[in-house]
Amino acid sequence: MSESKPLEVKADGSFKRQINRFTTPFGNRPDHLPIESGRYRLIWCAACPWAHRSVIVRKILGLEETISLGTVSPMRPQIGHVDWEFSLDEDNVDPVLKIQYLSDIYKKTDPNYEGRPTVPVMIDLKKKEAVNNDYFKLTNYFETVWSPFHEENAPNLYPEELREEIDAMNEVIFHEVNNGVYKCGFARSQEAYEVAYDTLFERLDKLEKHLATRRFLMGSFITDADVRLYTTLVRFDAAYYTSFNTNRTLIREFSNLWGYVRDLYQTPGFGDTTDFDAIKRHYHLSITIDPNKEEVKILPKGPDLTGWDSEHGRESLSKQEDKFLRIGSLKNENT
Repeated sequence: MSESKPLEVKADGSFKRQINRFTTPFGNRPDHLPIESGRYRLIWCAACPWAHRSVIVRKILGLEETISLGTVSPMRPQIGHVDWEFSLDEDNVDPVLKIQYLSDIYKKTDPNYEGRPTVPVMIDLKKKEAVNNDYFKLTNYFETVWSPFHEENAPNLYPEELREEIDAMNEVIFHEVNNGVYKCGFARSQEAYEVAYDTLFERLDKLEKHLATRRFLMGSFITDADVRLYTTLVRFDAAYYTSFNTNRTLIREFSNLWGYVRDLYQTPGFGDTTDFDAIKRHYHLSITIDPNKEEVKILPKGPDLTGWDSEHGRESLSKQEDKFLRIGSLKNENT
């Protein structure tokens, strides 16, 4: 019997991520989603890099009391289709939404929805509907139109005068690193895998060089671009290196990238929202885009995680001790 091809795999065997279904922006126009404290619930999985970055920004900006948080298990339910389950909650039901599977709210919102239900997704608690699962723009909404609810002295992760530069960096990071590891892991042909592999490591080599003279991607202060790069780098050695066959170089074998990601990990909002157990369980035991694929899976004992709190020495690249204080920028090398 021939193996059916998942919808997100193209004819040449390359992985093409599905488009987001709910993309109405947050804002103050009549056709935007209104900015209201307590109205929305953010659903995430600790294993997912796309969801993780929204939780990092939510915490850094002090939006935790404004936007509630629901958590799905890193383990996919065995129910015949790809889904997320609230099995970490009592009775396997989200205490606010009263649903067991994330697909329940997707189907309620759009009965004709046929894609994978994805995290992060913002749920409108007044309508009990999914209203935004646009992981690419969600952190930018948190950083801009949600600013009335930022805590006092919250950092500016998306300064207006640098947005073009940050957006350009984010675009490269998305295609070649964030989604680049998935292009390796979900490739269904040797050629597609090798193209993605080469692109990924060419970019990591350039980022290693870029960070030799800059503490963070834009200079001496953390921005939205650092959040996006972090969520891939922090998963790399524990998951992608083996489960996605991105096995040329470990991140801890890059001098600058290893120091950079530890610098972020030791910053409030980053390491304290990073769950290595969830990451390992998801990527080694549960991740799939194909509900019909069956195989024996083993949870690796490694890697050694003790180095994450070791000194990184990158303070010397910054002119200020405050990681969030903007003191200017240097042009990035994003091409």
